[in-house]
Amino acid sequence: MPNSAAAALKNGLLLMRPAAVIASSVVIIFSGVYPLFADPAVPTDRVLTAAALLLVGCLLIHGLLTHALNDYTDYRSGTDERSPALLSGGSRVIQNGRISPEALGRFGFGLTAVLLIGAGVLAAMGQIRLAVLLVIGIWGAVSYSAAPLRLSYVPFAGEWLSTFPSTFALGLGGAWLLLDDLPLWAVQNAWINAMYCISWVMVHHIPDLEADRGASPVKRTSVVWAADRFGPAFARLPAVVYFALIGVSALWFAGTGRTLAAGIVLAAAALSVYWLARVDVQDAAAVTACEKKMLLTAMILAIGLGIFH
Repeated sequence: MPNSAAAALKNGLLLMRPAAVIASSVVIIFSGVYPLFADPAVPTDRVLTAAALLLVGCLLIHGLLTHALNDYTDYRSGTDERSPALLSGGSRVIQNGRISPEALGRFGFGLTAVLLIGAGVLAAMGQIRLAVLLVIGIWGAVSYSAAPLRLSYVPFAGEWLSTFPSTFALGLGGAWLLLDDLPLWAVQNAWINAMYCISWVMVHHIPDLEADRGASPVKRTSVVWAADRFGPAFARLPAVVYFALIGVSALWFAGTGRTLAAGIVLAAAALSVYWLARVDVQDAAAVTACEKKMLLTAMILAIGLGIFH
């Protein structure tokens, strides 16, 4: 393989941050698609095709587009320069001189244009649902980081208006593409997995608290908002509230007969709150260790909900 191709592949993998994509996207697809293999009304080849399309979409959007635009925006605001860069601080492809800021910006906006054209082609071919899923994913990536919206810089907006719709649609995607009516298990799984995603993203922002405060413009995440309003110890507050909502959702699962799934949901929420309550939010290494446990929990949770549907 030529050196340029090898370098491009390595840069792409660094930019993609595979661990985060697997924990926040790939397992969400599994959670929403695996139960469909047990549905005799849906041919296996159609399930595999839907899963493959969702996987390609999540790698392009959640892996490359989201991180390219986020790295570009956070470089320009200066927050990544000040980040402790353990799991936070972006992919570091700019800081390590692997890709120039201008090239990364061109890549991100160019990929946005290509994907929008792809969505238009799909719509013209009558693949409306697939086109809608693609547009929701593009919206999540672009609105989260790119000006003028840059919703990740606005308290509560980034997670609720960008990340949640994108991950929730990804979780529902398989059932929506293949079934006439959305089954309750699909909605429940998509809800929990999307909620857990935005919860650990809030933990992900904790080590960046001072870097985000020092950015220009200030990256006023929900974590920064909580710490500024209530004190540094409350940087964990947004994540705790979101984990609590997940725990309460276990009642919904139990009420619909999904007792084992309810137990998995409750255990994941309780463990996450326990870990977060004990961590020193001013110790970046400790928060990173906590986040790693949450990434593993996100995977177990999504897989468990898919199996015990």
